[in-house]
Amino acid sequence: MPAQKTLSTRAWGELLLLSIIWGASFLSIRVALDEISPLTAVAHRTGWAMLILWAYIFYRRLPLPSEPKVWAAFLVMGLLNNVIPFSLIAWGQLHIETGLTSILNAATAIFGVILAALCFADERLTRRRLIGASVGFVGVAMAIGLSALKQFDLRSLAQLAVVAGTISYALASVWARKMLVGLRPQVAAAGMLTGASLITVPLAWVVEGPISLDLQPQTWAAIGYYAVVATAIAYLLYYRVLAMAGSGNLMLCTLLVAPVAIILGAILLGERLSFSAYLGFMLLALGLIIIDGRLPVTIQYRLRRAQAGR
Repeated sequence: MPAQKTLSTRAWGELLLLSIIWGASFLSIRVALDEISPLTAVAHRTGWAMLILWAYIFYRRLPLPSEPKVWAAFLVMGLLNNVIPFSLIAWGQLHIETGLTSILNAATAIFGVILAALCFADERLTRRRLIGASVGFVGVAMAIGLSALKQFDLRSLAQLAVVAGTISYALASVWARKMLVGLRPQVAAAGMLTGASLITVPLAWVVEGPISLDLQPQTWAAIGYYAVVATAIAYLLYYRVLAMAGSGNLMLCTLLVAPVAIILGAILLGERLSFSAYLGFMLLALGLIIIDGRLPVTIQYRLRRAQAGR
């Protein structure tokens, strides 16, 4: 396994910034849903973010792929990484708290490990990863709550919709590794959002009616945040952090997003989560840490230092 990159002060700063941006996106989506429907919210998100990323690419004069199969792969990627998860999670937020949505969203990394092990020979499910994934699954079940399994209602369905969205995210990561290798990440992101927009805009129009631009100022502010800042700019920032911190350290972002969303939901929306939701998040976090391997290595290092000091 490659050595874990050391986080510089700048990398830490940008990692925290990315976590705050994504954590606040749950609140902004919920605000927009007070006036517009889920598919329309997603159409705004993919459409405006697509335009901004293409403007960036043309400004930087980045080379574009010419093979038709790559553009077809963008369409599938947009479906898996944007259309399905964005729509399911947005609909789920109509019926559950933003903080709980963010907790369940953290399960993306758990499902990603399982699917990667099934699809790639170099991502085998070691004992440590299996233990971490198992703990994470218990965390998801705890966050949803045992009562939801006994009496199935709209809230239960909303929670399962969010979990289904995280599975789609995990499938997207597998698809990207198989089909989008070698592309500049900015071009891949713009192509993915283009594929997503080709689906979401007509779908929202047919299912929910014409997409109106006559919206309340707070709705436009929410759309501007989650489309421009939390999607277009966040994608560019994500790849900067990835280059500086490495994929292992980016798992920290998964752990930091939920607390931001929980705090904002509590302060601005008056949300109160159950104890089982917090316990579920702690188990999810523990599962991710076990998968990452950082905690066991740290403990082992300190034990060796203690023994050496005797």
